[in-house]
Amino acid sequence: MRNSRRSFLQLTSLGILGAAFKNQPSFATKPIVIATWDSGVDVAKEAFNILKQNGSALDAVEKGAIFIENQINCCVGLGGNPDRGGIVTLDASIMNHEYNAGSVAAIEQIKNPISVARKVMETTPHVMLVGAGAQQFAVENGFELQPKKLSADAERTYKEWLKKSEYKPIINIESGKNSGGPFAPNYFDDGTPNHDTMGLVAMDNLGNLSGACTTSGMAFKLHGRVGDSPIIGAGLYVDNEVGAVTSSGVGEEVIKICGSHLVTEFMRNGYSPEMACKKAIERIVKRNPKKIKDIQVGFIAINKKGQHGSYALQKGFMYAVHSNNEVKLVKTASYFK
Repeated sequence: MRNSRRSFLQLTSLGILGAAFKNQPSFATKPIVIATWDSGVDVAKEAFNILKQNGSALDAVEKGAIFIENQINCCVGLGGNPDRGGIVTLDASIMNHEYNAGSVAAIEQIKNPISVARKVMETTPHVMLVGAGAQQFAVENGFELQPKKLSADAERTYKEWLKKSEYKPIINIESGKNSGGPFAPNYFDDGTPNHDTMGLVAMDNLGNLSGACTTSGMAFKLHGRVGDSPIIGAGLYVDNEVGAVTSSGVGEEVIKICGSHLVTEFMRNGYSPEMACKKAIERIVKRNPKKIKDIQVGFIAINKKGQHGSYALQKGFMYAVHSNNEVKLVKTASYFK
């Protein structure tokens, strides 16, 4: 004990101990919200408006998801890219701090699937409704059917795709003619986003966590395809004792490792959010090392202390953080440099 105290005093006198503390991870002040991609900046702002008024994390993530679903010129919501038959189908999930969850998959003509998912969670004994059944449930609960019409962006990209009709997901890139800042814009050459998922997780002033994920799914998919976004434990997972996680990218790879739940379990075992995300990405790499060079997957996570982090397969992934009344973009580390 005496030697330990002497060592402590020596380190303090040399300034070494102070330097060591400066290198420790910093923790955000509650409340906090994080959201995928550069488009997550505005999403996080919407969600934080709820949090700063002492609103719940659940209300905040729904609000943020609704905001992006209403932007008909982006690749989330009814403005998103269609499947191979020219039909837009949407997936969404939501989960709160009490392990309650709801989701919808392959739903058509509904503007805000995230709110339908919440309605499933709060008014039914089920977790997931799909297809025509999900649509019927939505209409019976007051959601209006929207016209079957592609947005201008989606119609343009769909017509371009029809020229070759090749199904090949495009990895977001970090540089190119559209690059205008320190982060990749992640757009096609015509200015349309080449990612199609918005995931966000939040912690409110009470320290409770919630998360939401909404998507139009992979562009030009087979009709009926469902990715990870509406699957609890894959595209989204919340454990109020540990943390909350969501993902973006090729959902099939996330599903196969139960990605968001896996990241949560790594955090439960003491890993930081970034390291937990990294270990999940490494699991994807180990499972199929040849395929992963042509795809993108990214995770974002927040733990119970408010520490946040992310990791992706490919460079160019990013997420927005809103805390302490300011929002910023964070560039994500990646397996491929």
